[in-house]
Amino acid sequence: MIARRRRTIVFAAAHQPKAIALTYALSFTATDPAALWAEAADAAAALVAGEPDAIANMANVAALIWQAVPDLNWAGFYRFDGTELVLGPFQGKAACIRIPLDKGVCGAAARLRATQRVEDVHAFPGHIACDAASRSELVVPIVAEGRLIGLLDLDSPSPARFTADDQAGAEALIVRIAAALAG
Repeated sequence: MIARRRRTIVFAAAHQPKAIALTYALSFTATDPAALWAEAADAAAALVAGEPDAIANMANVAALIWQAVPDLNWAGFYRFDGTELVLGPFQGKAACIRIPLDKGVCGAAARLRATQRVEDVHAFPGHIACDAASRSELVVPIVAEGRLIGLLDLDSPSPARFTADDQAGAEALIVRIAAALAG
């Protein structure tokens, strides 16, 4: 079991045209993945509320997940440009900029429009090793109005890090904020 500790995140969001800064203090205290992801989904919805810029929303959600979810070495987004996946906002080491749909875990998730939860990325055919320390991966497609927008990509240095609860929670978070990530 992954040890979970209390994490408090404070962030400010200024939404135009009012330009009033709102400060949110979030405390992630959940001890199980389902509850943690429910808290993260609430926080993500608050972060993106009223902000029309998809890149800004992806940046804030990547930072939120990076801070809230333990045992990650990469958390971020790839955007779909109609042909391939293009690196979006993320937290972690520098990453592959472009990913074809026929390569790796991200390519499979985009091509199939289905979440990929991989316990051992080194055993995944065609895996792209952006960070050699990554051992497991969870990739959730972002679909809005039937259109593939991109992917949420989470990597961990621990084998089999992501559970069915992590998958369900990440999927629910993405469904809840997909329109805000579409722009």
